Amino acid sequence: MPPAGPANTTDGSRDSIGMTFSRIAPAVILFFLAPLVAEFLLGNLAITMLPALIVLAPMYGGGALLIREVVRRTGRGWPGMIVLALAYAVLEEGIITQSLFNPNYLGERLLDYGFLPALGIALPWTLFVLTLHTVWSISVPIALVEVLFPERRTTPWLGRPGLASTFVLFAIGSIAITAATLSTEAFVAPVPQLAGAAAAVIVLIVAAFSLPPELHRPADTSTRPAPGAWSVGAFSLAAGSIFMLITIFAQTLHLSDWWIPVALYLLLDAVVIVVIRSWSERQGWGDWHRLALAGGALLTYAWYAFPQPSVSLGNSAIDLAGNAVFAAGAVLLIAVAARRLQRAGSADSSAA
Repeated sequence: MPPAGPANTTDGSRDSIGMTFSRIAPAVILFFLAPLVAEFLLGNLAITMLPALIVLAPMYGGGALLIREVVRRTGRGWPGMIVLALAYAVLEEGIITQSLFNPNYLGERLLDYGFLPALGIALPWTLFVLTLHTVWSISVPIALVEVLFPERRTTPWLGRPGLASTFVLFAIGSIAITAATLSTEAFVAPVPQLAGAAAAVIVLIVAAFSLPPELHRPADTSTRPAPGAWSVGAFSLAAGSIFMLITIFAQTLHLSDWWIPVALYLLLDAVVIVVIRSWSERQGWGDWHRLALAGGALLTYAWYAFPQPSVSLGNSAIDLAGNAVFAAGAVLLIAVAARRLQRAGSADSSAA
C-alpha cells in the first residue's frame, strides 16, 4: 500500500490553491471585465481584436481594481470611488492617450467641435469621454462584480502583495499604452497641458481622500422607501441612452452651437447625481438597486455598440455579430448577478 502522506499533501495543496483562487476571484473578474466593458461592449473594438484584452487589462482592469481596493480599505464609499474614477479618466485621456489635446486623434478630428483655444480642449469631447470612463470603464464594472459577490461587497479582495502587484501591472499597462500611442500618433501635448492634466489628477485624488469614510457619515434620516429595482434600472438605462443620443444627434444634425450638447451633458449629469444620491439615502436601498443601476448602464453600451463603428474598420458583418455576442454576454452577466443575489437572500432567510 502506498504511503498516505504525499496524497494528503497533494490534496492539501489543491485545497489551498482552490481557496486562494476563490479569495481573489472577484479581483480577477474585475481585472478583465473593465476592459471588456470599456472597449468591446462599447463597440469601439471589434471581437476580432479580443486578443488585445491582454494588453488593455493591466491599464483598465488594474486601474479599476486599484480604485476599488483603496476605497474599500479606507472605508470610503461610492462618492470617493467616482471621484477616483474621474481621476483615472483624466489620466488616461489627458496623459496616456492625450486625446483631450490631440486635434486629430486616430484621424477623428475630435477637437474640431467646440474647441477652446485658451484651454486647448474641446468641451463636448472632454465631457463625453471623461463621463464614459468615469461611469462605464470604472464604476459599472466595480458595481457589477461587487453584486456578484454580495457577501464581500465592502471588504478588500487583495492582500498587500496583491495590491502591490496590481499597482505594478497598472503602471506597466499605462506605460505600454502611452508608448503605443506615441508610436502611432504624430503628436505630443505641450508641457503646460500635460502638467495641467497631472495637476487635475492629483487634485481629484486628494479630493477623494478628503471625503469622510462611510462610518463617519451621518445616519440616513429619510423615512421614504427606495423605489423598486426595476424603476432604478429603467432610470439608469434611460439616462445612459439620453447621454448617448445627445452625442448621436449632435453629430447627425451637425449642430453648430456646441454649447447645446455641453449644457445637456451637464444638466443630465446633475440630475443623475441628485436622483441617485436621494434614492440611495432612502430606506430599503440595497444590492438589487445597485445591480439595477449598473445593469441599466451596461445595457446602454450594449445597444450603443451597434451604431458605433469600431476603430478596426473591418468586416461590418463580423463587427455586428461581435456586438451581439457582447450584448448577450452583458445580459447573461446581469442574470448571473441577479441569481447570486437571490441565493444570498435565500441563505439569509434560512439563517434567520
